[in-house]
Amino acid sequence: MKKTFILLSVLVSGILLMQSSCSKAVSSRTDGAPALNPASTDLTAGTWKLVLLSRPDSFAVAAPAATNTPGYIGELNEIKGLQSNLTDAQIGNIKYWSAGAVLRWNEIMRELVAKHNLPPYQNEDDTYPIPSAANPFSYPQFPFANPPYAARAYAYISAAQYDALVACWHYKKQYNRMAPFKIDSVINANSTYINKSDLPSYPSEQAVLAGVTAELMKAFFPTEIALVNAKVDALQNATMASGACTRSDWTAGETLGRQIASVFSARGRTDNTSKAVGTPAQWDSLATATTAKGETPWISLETPKRPPMLPFFGNVKPFLFDSLTVVNVLRPGPPPSTSSDQMKKETAEIYDMVKSPSSKEIELVHFWADGAGTYTPPGHWNAIAAEDFISQNFSEVRWARNMALLNMSLMDAGIVCWNTKYFYFNPRPSQLNTALKSTTGIPNFPAYISGHSTFSGAAAAILGHIIPSRAGDYDAMAKDASMSRMYGGLHFRTDCEVGLTVGKNVGNYAIQRAVTDGAE
Repeated sequence: MKKTFILLSVLVSGILLMQSSCSKAVSSRTDGAPALNPASTDLTAGTWKLVLLSRPDSFAVAAPAATNTPGYIGELNEIKGLQSNLTDAQIGNIKYWSAGAVLRWNEIMRELVAKHNLPPYQNEDDTYPIPSAANPFSYPQFPFANPPYAARAYAYISAAQYDALVACWHYKKQYNRMAPFKIDSVINANSTYINKSDLPSYPSEQAVLAGVTAELMKAFFPTEIALVNAKVDALQNATMASGACTRSDWTAGETLGRQIASVFSARGRTDNTSKAVGTPAQWDSLATATTAKGETPWISLETPKRPPMLPFFGNVKPFLFDSLTVVNVLRPGPPPSTSSDQMKKETAEIYDMVKSPSSKEIELVHFWADGAGTYTPPGHWNAIAAEDFISQNFSEVRWARNMALLNMSLMDAGIVCWNTKYFYFNPRPSQLNTALKSTTGIPNFPAYISGHSTFSGAAAAILGHIIPSRAGDYDAMAKDASMSRMYGGLHFRTDCEVGLTVGKNVGNYAIQRAVTDGAE
């Protein structure tokens, strides 16, 4: 018992250290980001193609009161009261959120993923507990935000934010009620920490984002409800005190956002994620089927052996194409046979790489590791995108559209990758050569195809479309991420090269959507 406790303490300490480092990186990169200053307000965004909503007015938003009514004038006075006693902390809060609510919610999401990306420790009988959504505070806390779970969470929240803002823009254009600082000169004079655009304020885009994001974030991270509610309050205080919206602007927006979240929640309950863990009998059948083909099946290299990570995530419903496309179009052909000369050659190649890595190779291994306690490979690409988007002067709705394209491609890449992994159930290099020691922890799922490579290929494809001037840089990053898995001893060359190709193919579906969504 004492030995188990010591091992558990060491594991948790190491994970918390990684988590702290990742969280610090998330918050520090954009602390000084300037206020959102869109090159265009994208006022016609209410006509852009939706993800799940059938039409932008699927949920009704009542007409706002006229700006000369006593009720509205009272709301303007409320803002003046807020602005008359701003503390340094409140000013800092306004500046923080002024960089863009899509950006800030994405950062919060990455921090939660990193915090919950903790593989459960074994029980005394050497079995492993599984997090339960029904008892989220029990050990292990729900969720274990591993890469597939994280990719799905990023995708649902980003896609919902996009649909919510398209609906928001529809009503903004319809009602055309200007922001408080455009109506009242006193508020205008005190609104020094936001971009003063001509975008109508009813309903508030910040409120729409708060409503839709909070509802979904609470579902994905049920132990973080208090934190999420505090973030909503902070955003509301910042938005109103800045003069960007009145209370009625906020109420209309938050209500609309929460209604739209219900559509995405309903999809999530039926997208097959609840069946992704499987059962011991199903796990055994995967190995049996692989052996029947004359191949060496993957086994967990952890001690004690850990159940495979979400072996049926490959059956989850994608966003960009249907499930038949996963199997019939995007899933690649088989890897080299485990008994073939090609596999022996690739195993020897990885052994040589790990035996004498260069300093550059070691740097790449650690930069792209994205293991326990981090925001995962999909989160890493979210961070890259967010930093690059800041300089592009996108509107909130365009931010949301671009993050949705990225994250739907990452989730769908994860689905195709996991479908492939568990269809072929291929071992990792260190299973075929026990003398080969990886330089990072060994992921607890089959090798073919590489998850990092598939995620990165998809991300590079859609980001290169969004910012063409950076396309070459994104391709180079994807290649580095892919090669890092070889340098670390975790993947064969075939795993990585095929993974990049599959990821790019998935990303091309996001590009097809982008060129037809009305935003270009």
